[in-house]
Amino acid sequence: MTDYDVLRVFCGPGGGRGNALAVVRDGSLMPERDDRQAFAAQLGFSETVFVDDPERGVIDIYTPGARLPFAGYPCVGAAWLLDVPELVTPAGVVGTRLDGEFSWIEARPEWALPRTLRQYGSAAEVDALEVPPLGEWLYAWAWQDEAAGRVRARGFPGRGDGIDEDEATGAAALQLTAQLGRALNITQGTGSQLLTAPQPEGWVEVGGRVFLEH
Repeated sequence: MTDYDVLRVFCGPGGGRGNALAVVRDGSLMPERDDRQAFAAQLGFSETVFVDDPERGVIDIYTPGARLPFAGYPCVGAAWLLDVPELVTPAGVVGTRLDGEFSWIEARPEWALPRTLRQYGSAAEVDALEVPPLGEWLYAWAWQDEAAGRVRARGFPGRGDGIDEDEATGAAALQLTAQLGRALNITQGTGSQLLTAPQPEGWVEVGGRVFLEH
């Protein structure tokens, strides 16, 4: 078994919740993509990151069933763990910064896989949703307090890979922020927190708390 760290990314204010992320710090131990994919499927986390160059921040991201050119919460977690000024992903170079208890990344929403961003009338409607049928990556959201930019959201990948609901989804938060054109404070899943802010020229920042599980 290859050594790996487990982080919780986008934790709530008290340090709870967050989306579990596996990080293989020495990607050279498993250089082949097929082996990485099999390992990610074996672990069963929403996503697993392989670090190919810790000094330059070169990373490779996998769900249990596919390799991703970019993903939000793995980048936020890797930025916190590696403490580098940027991350290099297949989609592009992601800016990073640490600010107190928050780890931030700056990325382009179009780097993320397409998702359906569906607005509901209330947070209670979002809370009551059942897992939808497979085939559509659904990001369900509603305003909790529109004036304050507070959003309630849940993410349903719809991939059939064992992840019925994603606890915290940085890429979807980037896309929603770009669509709405304003900073957001998102509560997703069972209590994870994501903060976002639009940046010049179509970039978006997303940040959250990261804790090392083991």
